[in-house]
Amino acid sequence: MGSHQSLSLKEQKILRTVYSFAKRRKLKLYLVGGILRDIFLKRIKDNLDFDFCLKKGAINFGKKLVREMKAGFVVLDKEHGACRLVKRIKDKVYTLDFMDFRGKTIEKDLLHRDFTINALALELQDFTNKNLDSSLLDPYGAIEDLKSRKIRLVNKRGFDEDPLRILRAFSFACMFDFKIDKPTLELIKLKKNKLSEVSFERIRDELFKILHSSSSFYYLKELDRLKILKVIVPEIEVMRGVRQGPYHHLDVLEHTFETIRQLERLIKELKNNKEIRDYLDEVISGERKRRALIKLGALLHDIGKPQALRHENGKTIFHGHERIGLEMTENIAKRLKLSNAELDSLAKMVLWHLRPGYLADNEEITPRAIFRFFRDSAQEAISVLLLSIADQRSTRGRLTSKESRLQHEKVTFGLIKEYFKRREEKKPPRLITGDDLIKKFKLAPSPLIGKILKESEELQAIGKIKNKIEALKAAAKIIKGNQL
Repeated sequence: MGSHQSLSLKEQKILRTVYSFAKRRKLKLYLVGGILRDIFLKRIKDNLDFDFCLKKGAINFGKKLVREMKAGFVVLDKEHGACRLVKRIKDKVYTLDFMDFRGKTIEKDLLHRDFTINALALELQDFTNKNLDSSLLDPYGAIEDLKSRKIRLVNKRGFDEDPLRILRAFSFACMFDFKIDKPTLELIKLKKNKLSEVSFERIRDELFKILHSSSSFYYLKELDRLKILKVIVPEIEVMRGVRQGPYHHLDVLEHTFETIRQLERLIKELKNNKEIRDYLDEVISGERKRRALIKLGALLHDIGKPQALRHENGKTIFHGHERIGLEMTENIAKRLKLSNAELDSLAKMVLWHLRPGYLADNEEITPRAIFRFFRDSAQEAISVLLLSIADQRSTRGRLTSKESRLQHEKVTFGLIKEYFKRREEKKPPRLITGDDLIKKFKLAPSPLIGKILKESEELQAIGKIKNKIEALKAAAKIIKGNQL
């Protein structure tokens, strides 16, 4: 299996501290689940989670240990005896969860774990063994399933005990590139509607594990095939079977999945581009990165199309679908308990995903148009541009052409370069302020001042005004036009 030496010295020290504390109190403490699985898989995580269990008194044990470790403490489940310690060491955060047995013995406790690959245990005093195999408790075939790369329920009541495990089966399969075994898959089909009983915070966390992987497309398609995705995002159902115009070869929902597939291919193509890689790896909220959020944006980018569908003069049109989609996206983001920063990012992706295509349709793109695109899409400009490329690559109807595709990519990749170039440049100070406008034109505080400053910033950025005198002249014209 491997040894404790696959953990860093800091991590080994944490375990020795916990063991020493338990030994002084003559308590038998077990290390269980994910940490043992990850040692077997030689999987390295930035911030480790340690799971421990003992016969009883886990919360009391944690309360006393927290003082010695100088860590944070929270009770997770008073009824079932579960608590968490959070220890920060420099730039790393370690979580230590302690739980009472959910059975009379450690073997009975492991029977209540989610999947066999997590139903491993090791008495903490045995952790110093160079080889852990001799002291490892594996009553349900975890090691065999790890070797055969299989996700299998420990017991048939697993999904009844916690319906979130239905989604976790896919997030584990996705993270480890494992297969869900057939009996487990059959139970998933049978129990899938129980997922609606789970809080959306927990669903969100498992969904983002899938979105963070490089094979989200395959697992989202599987979730859709098994009618699980519609439990999480019921709004997607109206996209199914909605036919599009001659530029498209797929209905709205299949086009959406194809966009996610093309997006993953594009990200892989650009993996050696450090600027884009760092951009995608930026954490937006919690541990959720932009590379996951952009895939959720791809899933939602055309969600407003069914509501916007119109047939005029023999043509299928979806005018305004991005604004309808924006409202739907905001509702979905709130339901999934996403942060305001994530909601804002998704909103920009959905609202502006058509803009790069409009720019590419012009023979010449004006500095003003480029400025406005970067101003409106702001920090999500690259997300919008990548989504636009994936969206366009997913559109292969009889009226699409190789020339238009090449033109589209020439413009979008050019804008990507321009974004990073502008990000490095120092933004010049404003030529005029609100106080300047109030003093010069005797204006009262009003939305007009914001309008003038916005226009002034745009004129300055495209080189139409270069100093305060020119800015005030431009402001006078705007005021006059507003009065007319």
